[in-house]
Amino acid sequence: MSDVWDIDAEAGPIYAQIVRGVERMLASGKMKPGDKLPSARELAAELKVNPNTVIHAFSQLEIAGVTETRRGLGTFIRKDVKVEGMRLRLLREAAERFLHEVRAIGLSAEDAKRALSEVSDGE
Repeated sequence: MSDVWDIDAEAGPIYAQIVRGVERMLASGKMKPGDKLPSARELAAELKVNPNTVIHAFSQLEIAGVTETRRGLGTFIRKDVKVEGMRLRLLREAAERFLHEVRAIGLSAEDAKRALSEVSDGE
């Protein structure tokens, strides 16, 4: 499962990357409401991070209403999680990062749209 987590030690806090990884897997359908997350210890060993980092990530997911912890059973994706809303939020955040980069190099939103169109037409 480590190939889906995409953890980069230089890309910001590891716990935030774990949170983002769970959200991406949900948005892409690789994970579904009701699925069980690996235990913090298992995931920490797999990602080669401190278990407290994973515990912190799981607590952030629980605070956000994405997961729930069932005593003695583990951490699960909440069945009522709003996947479509999460998908749209992730898309909007990616668009904002892209547009920020476009403006940082002195280009316009129209330039960005044209570039996206060119890239997507090439797929």
